[in-house]
Amino acid sequence: MATCNVQFITADGQTIQAQVPFGTTLSDAALEAGVELNIPCGGQGRCGRCAVIVQAGAVRRRSTMRLSAADVEAGYALACQTVVEGDATIAVPPQEKIERLLETDKTAAKLTVPFVYDPELHQPIQRVCVYVDPPTLADNTDDLSRLRRVLARETGIRDVQAHLPVLRKLAGALRADHWRVTTVIETDTWDRPNGPPRLVDVLPGDSCGQSWGLAIDIGTTSNVVYLVDLITGDVVQQAADYNGQIKRGEDVISRIIYASKGDGLQELQSLVLGTLNKLIGRVCRRQGIDPTEVHKAVVAGNSTMIHLFLALPPQSIRLEPYVTTVNQVPTMRAVEIGLAINPEATVDCLPGVASYVGADITAGVVSSGMTNVGDITLFIDVGTNGEMVLGDGSWLITCACSAGPAFEGAGVVDGMRATRGAIEEVWINGTTYEPTYRVIGGGKPRGICGSGLISLLAEMFITGVVDKSGNFNHTLDTPRIRQGEHGDEYVVAWASETDHGRDIVITRPDIDNLLRAKAAIYAGFASLAQSVGVSMSDVSQMFIGGAFGQYLNVEKSVQIGLLPDMPWDKFHFLGNTSIRGAYMALLRRDYRAEIEAAASRMTYLELSADNTFYEHFTSALFLPHTDISLFPSVAAVLKGEA
Repeated sequence: MATCNVQFITADGQTIQAQVPFGTTLSDAALEAGVELNIPCGGQGRCGRCAVIVQAGAVRRRSTMRLSAADVEAGYALACQTVVEGDATIAVPPQEKIERLLETDKTAAKLTVPFVYDPELHQPIQRVCVYVDPPTLADNTDDLSRLRRVLARETGIRDVQAHLPVLRKLAGALRADHWRVTTVIETDTWDRPNGPPRLVDVLPGDSCGQSWGLAIDIGTTSNVVYLVDLITGDVVQQAADYNGQIKRGEDVISRIIYASKGDGLQELQSLVLGTLNKLIGRVCRRQGIDPTEVHKAVVAGNSTMIHLFLALPPQSIRLEPYVTTVNQVPTMRAVEIGLAINPEATVDCLPGVASYVGADITAGVVSSGMTNVGDITLFIDVGTNGEMVLGDGSWLITCACSAGPAFEGAGVVDGMRATRGAIEEVWINGTTYEPTYRVIGGGKPRGICGSGLISLLAEMFITGVVDKSGNFNHTLDTPRIRQGEHGDEYVVAWASETDHGRDIVITRPDIDNLLRAKAAIYAGFASLAQSVGVSMSDVSQMFIGGAFGQYLNVEKSVQIGLLPDMPWDKFHFLGNTSIRGAYMALLRRDYRAEIEAAASRMTYLELSADNTFYEHFTSALFLPHTDISLFPSVAAVLKGEA
């Protein structure tokens, strides 16, 4: 097969070459060359953010979606949709970078354990310091048997098992400090409740004064790590960063598709492990310990994220009848995955329920207290997927709907993540139709993030810039409503006001994407309620979890029909309930059992099984809904009564 020489010129002026077969996509050629390209849609050609400039050479564009005729004339091409058919020179524009650390990335982040915690009663990881009788000619019992003997005699822990790596350390550790050693023993796990206990580590001398574990949340967008003192139960350090997989897909479907290509699955696992191991190194460095001193990790995440973390093929998740490889993952050792802690440390992935209701939701349901409230409660996690659970604790029904990445800023012309330069809130004057806005980090805006898009859409609807169908009102006396390259649009910020010198707009296709996203969320909980004969008026409270959820403005979310019209005091924004559930499970075996019990108690409603979801979805494709009586507070605002 003919090979082609592709020369990449990066934004910082480097020239990097790769030899690739004829017909290779530019994105694969860039990967071969080690040139970084963001591919947020997973290589489907939907987002337009992998655009490069073909300066010379033979290429064939299979698709020009998201590119204008002028863009193509200027040489732009979508790297994931353009194949090499000869030698070529490609310029790579600056790639979008995330410039703001997440709020949970804090150097002074100690959180005192908020519940009763007794490490001897609740914690399966125990440190036991013992003095082992030295061998003699009269007693030449092997080292492991000697250790087992003293553990049984002094602690009652019997039949301790050990893997080869620990056995290799045993002789040296026993003799390093005159036969005094600290043993790290895991007494039980959820899938081994009756033992036998396992020797995780053996250390010379007495080091029983410290013991460390990790709680980990693998989010589609961001990853969070808590370093936990297993003796006090306190979170002593925490760190967060954006999931490295984002560059290969901003939503789970895009990543599943990418995972099916060549070495995509291994690359995606490597990317998330790279993020997590960097965070682990960061929290351990801040605490002044070595990562090998961490002897347990509990992991929460949606079903796709858990599959990619473990390099389990995720393709069946998106294919009918939508099944996972496994919902309850057996415990394993860190060395089997590549997590950079003690190689013998147990890694416990919390249980999921179905393809689109994962461990992040089971952890969230328990950590929110929903299983104990007694009243009908709706739990919802808003993101690229909308997962929700309805119930009173004794019964739970759950579903998931694909909201798409619009609330993450993807699929929107000037959308961006919630980083520095993003417009996060908008107000529109009802007389002049002039906007004002707030920008993350101050300064000039570069785009609009999810919370800003919700705020903007609500303001446009309430002030009459758009009607309930999302159509622009061209009778208004304002230059901000105009015909653009993608049809009707509203100018949020003029070029002179922006960081990049281009107008920031919201287009009619953008509005359609947002309407579909909010309609999917609303239709999800409406379908849940209908399936069990419950109305929204029966719901006593609504728990909103997830990183994005904490930035939702209730008033604006209700005005567009994303959230039901309920008294504001019924909404409770809980932040990252997934990491909190992982933290609880790390510390207390009874909380771990409660999460497992909640997962087994949840009835999964497959929304594609009948027309109920579609009917609710169609009705919700308007602002706020086709039935305005469901949103009395919004009706009052439109009538000028509020």
